Amino acid sequence: MIKIAMLSTGEEVLHGDIVDTNAAWMSAEFYQHGFSLAKRSTVGDQMNALVEELLMLSFNNDVVIVNGGLGPTTDDMSAAAAAAATDEKLVLFPDWLSRLESMYAERGMQMPDSNLKQAMLPSSSEVVDNPIGTACGFKLKINDATFYFTPGVPSEFKRMVTTQIIPDLSRSYPQVQASECSKLYTFGLSESGISDVLDQLKLPEGYELGYRSYLPFIEVKLFGPKSDLETRVKLLQMVYKLLEANVVSVDEPMLEHLGHLMVDKHKTLSVSEQATKGALCSWLQSDENIESCFGHSWIMADSKGSDIDYTDPLAATFALAGATREKCSTELALVTGKLEGKRFSVALSSEAGEWGQILEFHREYSRQDARKVIVTVAADMLRRHIESKPIFGSYSSLNRIKEMFIPAVVIN
Repeated sequence: MIKIAMLSTGEEVLHGDIVDTNAAWMSAEFYQHGFSLAKRSTVGDQMNALVEELLMLSFNNDVVIVNGGLGPTTDDMSAAAAAAATDEKLVLFPDWLSRLESMYAERGMQMPDSNLKQAMLPSSSEVVDNPIGTACGFKLKINDATFYFTPGVPSEFKRMVTTQIIPDLSRSYPQVQASECSKLYTFGLSESGISDVLDQLKLPEGYELGYRSYLPFIEVKLFGPKSDLETRVKLLQMVYKLLEANVVSVDEPMLEHLGHLMVDKHKTLSVSEQATKGALCSWLQSDENIESCFGHSWIMADSKGSDIDYTDPLAATFALAGATREKCSTELALVTGKLEGKRFSVALSSEAGEWGQILEFHREYSRQDARKVIVTVAADMLRRHIESKPIFGSYSSLNRIKEMFIPAVVIN
């Protein structure tokens, strides 16, 4: 099996001044083409450390992608480190120098002397073209490993990977099969709970499950050969059936899925918020499809002068939901009531009636995280209604204190 590593360079990456989005993107992109990474590492702008890491990676991997350090400044050391690791000299590549001079001439500028450094590469290098930047990518052998050196600018890096490096690897390793990932987005389950359910599955060779957890969702990912869509679909259906009660979307995030539902069903929506303080409206309207279906949104202060009686939280939330739908003249209204201690209420009003529930957190959350969970519970009620599913879901992190449905005939 081919072993591939990625080395990210730069003090700003090492110390967290910037997030290494290039590494995350490349890991996913490579995996889809069958080239899964065995290792990722990061080194700062220190020559000795960089040369040492290049050598260590060359002893333990077949392919290494080096990202960053190809700029014109003194802290850009990748080419010099590569030359040191191969015991070669840096030599001028005239074709790249001509490219640099032409790029600056097109801008009506003279090339700064510092850019000459970007045309100096280890003598055995093969140029990996960078059609949109000044940093010259290159390929060379260090011991028995093939190294690709790439610029850190994301647009340049991604173009180089997709148009040159992946095709080059595919030619060098034709036996590698491309992979594809199908995703189930779940809400209301724990990773251990999902694992307990799915561990009973015996997947065919070449297939595997993965998980990604981020509040309030857990993604269940099914990886398999891209060429075998039929098997992957069947396996995905099996996984879906086991988790169906908590699957909020398939192969697209919940918000995107909800937007498609709203447009397909021609639903209009208004929102009133207390506990979430605008977070629900902001999240929903960040999707263009949902935004196009929106009526009005209100953020309700905890005013003692309100006409709504808050002594019964669920009754108050019902009253607010009905008033919101009526005043805004939309088909649906979604409401988050007050958050008192660990308890909160949510309600959905429609032409068919109104659904409301009081839920309680099992543990302490920060204000921001609590709002994320409440927002998702409310959105899940909306999704369930549009999909004609039971409105009240089961959530491992929440305890339902009370639930109620009031048919329209009773309200009227």
